[in-house]
Amino acid sequence: MAINIEKENSVKSLKETPFEGRTLEGKLRVKMLGPDWPDIAIRQESKDRRKHFHRCFSRSWFSKKAWLTGCSDTNTLFCFPCLLFRTSRSDLAWTQKGVNDLKHLSEKAKKHEQSKVHMENAMQLAMFGRVNIAVQLDEDYRIGIRKHNEEVDKNRHILSKIIDCVKFCGAFELALRGHDESESSENPDIFRGLVDFVASLDVVLKEHLQTATVFKGTSKTIQNELLDCMLSVLRECILEEIRSADFVSIQVDETMDISTQCQLVLVIRYIDKAHDVQERFFEFISHQSATADSIATALLDRLSSILPDDQKSKLISQAYDGASVMRGTTGGVQKKVQDVYVNAHYVHCYAHQLNLIMQQVTSHITRVRQFFSDLGGISGFFARSPKRTNVLDKVVAHRLPRACTVRWNFHSCTVKTVFEHKDDLLQCFETIRDSGEFDPNTTREAGGFVRILEDDTFRFFLELFHRIMPHVDVLYNQLQKRTVNSVFVQAIMQEFTDNVKKIRDSLPTFCGEHSSCASQQQLGKKRRTLGPGELQMLATEVR
Repeated sequence: MAINIEKENSVKSLKETPFEGRTLEGKLRVKMLGPDWPDIAIRQESKDRRKHFHRCFSRSWFSKKAWLTGCSDTNTLFCFPCLLFRTSRSDLAWTQKGVNDLKHLSEKAKKHEQSKVHMENAMQLAMFGRVNIAVQLDEDYRIGIRKHNEEVDKNRHILSKIIDCVKFCGAFELALRGHDESESSENPDIFRGLVDFVASLDVVLKEHLQTATVFKGTSKTIQNELLDCMLSVLRECILEEIRSADFVSIQVDETMDISTQCQLVLVIRYIDKAHDVQERFFEFISHQSATADSIATALLDRLSSILPDDQKSKLISQAYDGASVMRGTTGGVQKKVQDVYVNAHYVHCYAHQLNLIMQQVTSHITRVRQFFSDLGGISGFFARSPKRTNVLDKVVAHRLPRACTVRWNFHSCTVKTVFEHKDDLLQCFETIRDSGEFDPNTTREAGGFVRILEDDTFRFFLELFHRIMPHVDVLYNQLQKRTVNSVFVQAIMQEFTDNVKKIRDSLPTFCGEHSSCASQQQLGKKRRTLGPGELQMLATEVR
């Protein structure tokens, strides 16, 4: 009976007894033996344009790629140097899982052997066990080494100061570059000014900036390279923490950059080794379209590199906004993600305010959707236009001479702002429409908002939601407390429900008062007003 003795340089042996855990003699034997080239049977069938392809692994690959090795037990290929000196930065496909995709083998092998990690490991293997030919006792050699180390320390110190300046600008969202970055500029950008300020406090950096002919650290190319390096280090630190975490959750939202291109924002939450909850922004993810398939494909592709197959069970939660494309139970993004990561349960993102959620929920009613659309139009009309806002300030100052300056907030409190200043806004729009000092587009929009603010349905919904939204804001603020628990949540939810019921019970009186008030305002006008019954029917749809 033949006894199967495992080779020291085989993939199975190197996995069971890692290279770093072996004796020096054992390591030298593995290096001398080189990569193991067993007989492996990898077959792959594929279909492309009605043609069937049958691929089989050829042993000629071992002679083409000297770093290649294989495992006959799993019929997969590995990288021999990376398997020996594997680290957290190593590609798991070539060091742990193995590669068996023959269709893309050439592409994957080329990409891997050009990677920095592979080249470092190959160099480390080549130099392992060699004796340094430099004579360590030579005085000139030691002096040269000492000078080299001093120069390295100096360069590291200079680079650390420049990196600190980049970090400072990033922390306070300050632009790194300005319009004129020349040496003679009297108004340099913030980054250049910050580097000069630090140099005034640091003799080494000051001397470097005055004497260096290359790599002053202030060019845009160096800035971009530093940012890329910092991003790479930061991502690696986050991935290292994720690998040691027991549970992970993700938050994903869609945003638009300055070039109006939509992209996904990926935020990762997990508990670190110190048992503290960490929330890390990981990256922006580009996607082709706003469909569930496109978003899910882009997200799953990124998650596969963050959580490999053996760590899929770690993902226990996925959070999005309330959009149907994200939360859909059959074809939404959350369902497609859960099909791959079965433990990833969907939770509504806590960062979205309840008043916005309520707006989305009630917007399935056509008239309510039109109301919020018109309301958002008023906000957009004054956004980024000091001239239009100035007219509104003058109207308020004329009506309320002793009133303090109003801080117009058309973002988080739109309903409250428009309700409390609807008469001021109406007069402002009439002034803009009739003044003749604005362009035709502004005049036309102002005329449209005059008709909107005089519309009974709009004014009714404005007052109705003005009664509801304060209770939503109170509930939202209470839910954000760190000391919240299930009993407290149940109590405040009951209180919120009771308050909404009170508003519902007061609808007949409220609708009657609004109808009477609207009739008086429309006296002398031919436009039809809504009666109490019609108003109550609209309000009932909302509840």
